[in-house]
Amino acid sequence: MGSGCVRQSSRYTGLSPGGGYYVGMSAPSWEFAPWGLVRRANDRFAAIRRPWSDGSYWRGDGVPGKPRIHISIGEQMAYFYKGDQRVGASPVCTGSPQFPTPKGNFRVMEKDADHLSSIYGDYIDAYGRPVRTQIDNRKDPRPPGTRFDGAKMHWFMRVTGAVGMHEGYLPGYADSHGCIRLPSHMARVFYANTPVGTPVRITD
Repeated sequence: MGSGCVRQSSRYTGLSPGGGYYVGMSAPSWEFAPWGLVRRANDRFAAIRRPWSDGSYWRGDGVPGKPRIHISIGEQMAYFYKGDQRVGASPVCTGSPQFPTPKGNFRVMEKDADHLSSIYGDYIDAYGRPVRTQIDNRKDPRPPGTRFDGAKMHWFMRVTGAVGMHEGYLPGYADSHGCIRLPSHMARVFYANTPVGTPVRITD
């Protein structure tokens, strides 16, 4: 089954989060989430990793609890929970108005670290040079002497149909073909911490 995103040049590279450091924290606070009231992962004297410059962060190593993901289309953000704690967040790029990301409650159906789209990509010549780019091979005719080269979607996690979460380019607004793109460093983290069957809620 194909997967629905293109423009895979990664705007975000594998940035280091920096070293961990120890701080004294106040008592855990509470916040509303799609699953009700949850506790923030701010345990006293917890080891906190500095957030990346794009606002993403991960504080989930060693935190118990079943994982859940909430994707907010309006915020263009993905939030990762373990049990009753929010432990991670990442900017995303969801579907454009022409190819909207479906909303609702889903589960991760499949994982593939080196996924290639069977629908979107480029037509390339015998030397691997692009002849036509960002094509949909269901409707864009293939020029003679070329072959289809599927778009790379590393750290792919299928959510529903052809839609999944994966590494990709984030222009700062909703612009995909329905998939949920994440920056490289967070796509890897989410992938490593999300088993098949993890609940995913997508809201406005």
